[in-house]
Amino acid sequence: MLIANAWSKTLAGARAVKPWPWADTWPVARLTAPRSGEDVYVLAGANGRAIAFGPGHMHGTPLPGAAGNSVIGGHRDTHFAFLRELKVGDDITVQREDGGLRRYWVSDTQVVDKSDVHVARNAGPTRLTLVTCWPFDALRAGGPQRYVVTALAVPAN
Repeated sequence: MLIANAWSKTLAGARAVKPWPWADTWPVARLTAPRSGEDVYVLAGANGRAIAFGPGHMHGTPLPGAAGNSVIGGHRDTHFAFLRELKVGDDITVQREDGGLRRYWVSDTQVVDKSDVHVARNAGPTRLTLVTCWPFDALRAGGPQRYVVTALAVPAN
């Protein structure tokens, strides 16, 4: 509820609205995956403190909905648990801070080593790169592999 209220203020024109006074993050986008029924707020920063409350946007990559490769990380057993259900061809919608919408379609899923940073490069088409720990049913979090969903921007009509 606090993050949703901060997002409402953002859509009204405020920037970097902290959901609570001591927060070191704020919502930067809203991500919806219609087939799985998911609707999550993306927070600034992909550090452990931010992603405890929702998926986090990796600093240094374009904001979700902007041109380039926007990288978002989240926990496999909470906010990004739905990634296991995404299939190639599924739609994802991003609502930007200005209220505009950008559609994407899932083009690929892969498992990579956590040290493989090529998925964060900003070369190539406009896309979302969604990253979480792998495997989904691991007993311990933070293993050596990551599950990566790539979603390409759908050209505007």
